[in-house]
Amino acid sequence: MCDYSLHAVASRPAKVGETLVTTSFYGTSTCGFAAKEEPRVAVCLLPGTELAFEQDVRYNRLWLSTKNAGFRVARFCTIQPRAPEQHRDALAFPHGHIVLVNLLPEGQQARVLQLPVIPREHRASAEKASTPAADLALTV
Repeated sequence: MCDYSLHAVASRPAKVGETLVTTSFYGTSTCGFAAKEEPRVAVCLLPGTELAFEQDVRYNRLWLSTKNAGFRVARFCTIQPRAPEQHRDALAFPHGHIVLVNLLPEGQQARVLQLPVIPREHRASAEKASTPAADLALTV
């Protein structure tokens, strides 16, 4: 998924094995992931995607101080925001702490280790729903 504030930014899904970098996207107040070769394209992660960072993950705290999460691995997740305009993309760490992706400083590199498994029946129904014929059938 990509956070609500990235809907106006070009995006694509993540691929296993690619290296992503944390970045701020021009014209938004959001930090997210982009491929090194495509810095202006948001790479959207599905909940459950596993990431391995080059170094321990750092995140911003109040008053511009930075904290070290103490881990190089994290699982992408989403949180239920209290309001629709709040950021929801987050990283869950092995010790249970969750940090919003929007709090990650720019320039941290992470490799996509694994995408979540999508059951075959869900994948087939999603593909069918996204075909033009299915769209046409819904509008007739």
